Amino acid sequence: MKYYLEFEEPIRLLDEEIHLKESILEKSSELTKEIALLHEDRLKLINKIHLNLTRWQRVQLARHPERPYALDYINLIFADFMEIHGDRLFADDSAVVAGFAKIGDKKVAIIAQQKGRNTKENLYRNFGMMKPEGYRKALRVMKLAEKFKIPIITLMDTPGAFPGIGAEERGQGEAIAKNLIEMSAMKVPIISVVIGEGASGGALGIGVCDKFLMMKNSWYSVISPEGCASILFRDASKAEEAAEALKVTPDDMVNIGVCDVIISEPNGGAHRDPKSSSRNLELALLEGLSEFAATEPDMFIDKRIERYDAMGFFEDEK
Repeated sequence: MKYYLEFEEPIRLLDEEIHLKESILEKSSELTKEIALLHEDRLKLINKIHLNLTRWQRVQLARHPERPYALDYINLIFADFMEIHGDRLFADDSAVVAGFAKIGDKKVAIIAQQKGRNTKENLYRNFGMMKPEGYRKALRVMKLAEKFKIPIITLMDTPGAFPGIGAEERGQGEAIAKNLIEMSAMKVPIISVVIGEGASGGALGIGVCDKFLMMKNSWYSVISPEGCASILFRDASKAEEAAEALKVTPDDMVNIGVCDVIISEPNGGAHRDPKSSSRNLELALLEGLSEFAATEPDMFIDKRIERYDAMGFFEDEK
């Protein structure tokens, strides 16, 4: 059963009409033409609805339950993926998938936040919210990658770091902070991609990079729109207003110098054609890897300092 967002209601009604007519066993030539016209109208309607989405609608698309997750992209893009488990300190964290693979003829390390498709999977994946052991597992794999001079690719898709008591007791803040420090000094290229949600330190803990990419219908912010609305307006229902104020979209991130490349998606979102979305992501990753192929290891730290110094903007008050 297909899932439709609130603003996609006209598409749902048209899909139901198409399904009803296609379910007729004996179709006349007129009915066949009518179905073909309805499919054309459907494409036009999808294009019209998704042409000028609000920031809040993009947030909703980023959370679409049928949207490709990290493992979907890994299976479609990479070959010979070998997953690494555990942080060698406490436990394994299933909210993050980490290991080594090949993209084209290049070996890479992959750190990817993974959500679940149903309740059982979400409980196993902790809804994509990493714990301290997850960040430490990620760092363990990144250190291995640095040792063997292998580029690092991180895929971000999380509503935030897990805020549970156990996570705090085991040093959630310290684990994220250590990743920020260690990733800043890595002597191999790091390419980070927001494939869905990029919320707060939960995403940033694997997001320090040399090249930052975002799928078209994704978002990146210091806090979720609902969290912002709860704090500023004392009302989570004002999330749409908060999303506009936060400026969370890829276009917004490009404007302030955070995002380097926006990866296109099929009209209607990546879930409507995962293979096409995967191909677009693959091409962007290969281009990024080629860009850093000739960079000397000792140059990455200086380049990152230049990159992060140039972010944002300020105005002098007269």
